[in-house]
Amino acid sequence: MAQVIATPAEQTRPLLTAHRFRLYEALPWLLAIVVFFAFPGYRLLATQILCMILFALSLDLLVGYTRIATLGHTAFFGTGAYTAALLAANGWTEPLSGLLVAALGAGLLGGLSGWVVLRTHGLTLLMLTMALTIMLYELANDFDDITGGFDGINFENAPIFSIFEFDPIWFGVNYWYVLAVLFALFLLIRAIVYSPFGRMLIGIRENSRRMRAIGTPVHSRMVAIYVISCAMAGVAGALWVQVQGNITTAVLSFELSGEVLIMLILGGAGRLYGAFVGAAAFKLLESMTEQILGTDQPYWMLAIGLLLVLTVLFARRGLLGLLEDAAGLLQRDRL
Repeated sequence: MAQVIATPAEQTRPLLTAHRFRLYEALPWLLAIVVFFAFPGYRLLATQILCMILFALSLDLLVGYTRIATLGHTAFFGTGAYTAALLAANGWTEPLSGLLVAALGAGLLGGLSGWVVLRTHGLTLLMLTMALTIMLYELANDFDDITGGFDGINFENAPIFSIFEFDPIWFGVNYWYVLAVLFALFLLIRAIVYSPFGRMLIGIRENSRRMRAIGTPVHSRMVAIYVISCAMAGVAGALWVQVQGNITTAVLSFELSGEVLIMLILGGAGRLYGAFVGAAAFKLLESMTEQILGTDQPYWMLAIGLLLVLTVLFARRGLLGLLEDAAGLLQRDRL
């Protein structure tokens, strides 16, 4: 039997149609709406999960799609958080403009630091990104007359569009506010991933030397996605403190950098919805562990450690990969 060779047009068709929305992509957003009405007592936790999803998505642009290893993404989360909090504490209480300024601040820091640290690789890159977070954490502690230090500062936000008062429980304005911002930025991230720029990032991830050989400005492209990722992390940090009305140095902690990386590994790096699954699994497991075993830190870390080991050993594509495999088996059984 003669072998059928696909034409160039047929070979590139999957790339041309990859950006189209699939029906299953509506599932996370429908689930978010169901959670709001079905579990009113957990709206604060659900809002925190949404913030962490955005934070994990911003990191995924680096780790999953460009393979930029970093242990300091909290630097930009914290920069955005402190920018929004300090603006609100000093009279600029309009939340949406606070998000924009937070994104600009975190993006500027990302551009300045990324131009330097992205010239390194491997362990050196990890150490430099980690050092940046530790430096900002110590600065926040030292300038406690501005930042409030370990005790932090409290602030109030003006109503969204001068209409909707922030309310974490009854009307859930906080929840819908964070969900709307997450949805808008997710559409942006999705457009980036499926754009020619996103395909170029994947090429850099797979073989940066070959991309340089064909004339791609690898360093400038890496800096560009680094700035975008940092700006989105800044928005996540700003959302985190806006819905809580206070900020402490915890937003710059090194532990948070490790947690968001674990979320990404659990869900599946380099996959748009991996951050959704990983962040939800992490925060839910954290909440369940605290309720069942108490708030003792070793118990909590033990539970996360076990889940991480099982994921690495038996689910290389993350929990999202397991869900996709299960859906595939169900579909085969029906056929």
